[in-house]
Amino acid sequence: MSGTLVLVRHGQSEWNLKNLFTGWRDVGLTDQGTAEALAAGEKLKARGLKFDIAYTSALKRAQVTCQHILDVVGQSGLKTIRDQALNERDYGDLSGLNKDDARKKWGEEQVHIWRRSYDIAPPGGESLKDTGARVWPYYLHEVQPHVLRGETVLVAAHGNSLRALIMALDGKSGEEIVKLELGTGVPIVYRLNADSSVAKKEVLEG
Repeated sequence: MSGTLVLVRHGQSEWNLKNLFTGWRDVGLTDQGTAEALAAGEKLKARGLKFDIAYTSALKRAQVTCQHILDVVGQSGLKTIRDQALNERDYGDLSGLNKDDARKKWGEEQVHIWRRSYDIAPPGGESLKDTGARVWPYYLHEVQPHVLRGETVLVAAHGNSLRALIMALDGKSGEEIVKLELGTGVPIVYRLNADSSVAKKEVLEG
C-alpha cells in the first residue's frame, strides 16, 4: 500500500524578508508568505490531495502555513499535531542577527561554515546534524506509520528540519544536503512504498 507524504516549508517570514537568522524565534508571515502558503494549498488542491493528518512545528510561521493549506483544500478542521521536534534549526547566538552583521562580527568564512556545514553548530545553537537527531526519530515514530498505512500526511515545517528529513528520504550525504535550497511555500510530494522507500518524488514549483 502506497502512502503520500507532503512536505512544505513555511511561506516567507518577516525575518526572511529582513535577512535575519530566525531559528526558534517565533515570527509571523509576510503578505508574500501568506500568498505562498495559499498558493501551496491551491497546487495540492489541483492534484486532488486530501489529508488524513497534519504535522507542524511549535512555531507560528509553520502553523499558519499549515492552516492556510488546509483551509484551501477544504480541511480546515483536520487534526493537526504541533511539536517542537519539527522546529527550525536553533541558530543560538546568531538568532535575531542580520546575516551581514553576523559576517562583520565573526567573518564571512566562519558564518558560511555555520550556515552551510553539516555538523558544525553556531555558538549556543544546533548544527544540521543536531537538527536531524530530533527530526528523524520523531518522523519515524510519529509520522511515517501513517504514511505506511496508506494515508496522506502533510508536514509544514522549516528549511532545515525539512532538509534533515529529505536527507534521509533521498539518501543524500551531509555534504549534498547543505547545498539543497528549499523554496518557501513549495510543496514536495513523496509517494512511499510499503517498505518506506521512495516510489516517486515531485516538487510542485511554478
